[in-house]
Amino acid sequence: MLKRQKNVAQKAMDLERYSPEDAVVFRRLIMERREKVLREMGLLTESTRNQTQEFNSDNSTYSLHMADQGTDAQEREKTFFLASRDGRYLKYLNRALEMLREGSYGYCTDCGQPIERKRLEMVPTARLCILCKLKEEKRRV
Repeated sequence: MLKRQKNVAQKAMDLERYSPEDAVVFRRLIMERREKVLREMGLLTESTRNQTQEFNSDNSTYSLHMADQGTDAQEREKTFFLASRDGRYLKYLNRALEMLREGSYGYCTDCGQPIERKRLEMVPTARLCILCKLKEEKRRV
């Protein structure tokens, strides 16, 4: 296992690093993802509102059958889960924007080393370098 971590460490060192000039690129990437999440959250909110209004109206097409009620409850739970997940991701995106403003974006919050550019391109909300992320995941197991 130690050999694998050393290989990962060497590969991480070989990757291109994030440079301060790339801040504009990463800001744009984060803002695009943020706008997408906000649109999705708006659609989820609208969908939930429509479902609630339809269910509560006098002319409801929903029957009082238990299976229909179960399906409705499952759909509401799924919508809540998606909204919750999007809300967490939005929080991470906002944190990344704040880190960009502070000048701390692109640096590992554990070891302080620069996070690889490729990692930031794939996960612009990354707060840990690859090595520290591996250590974190290993602690969880």
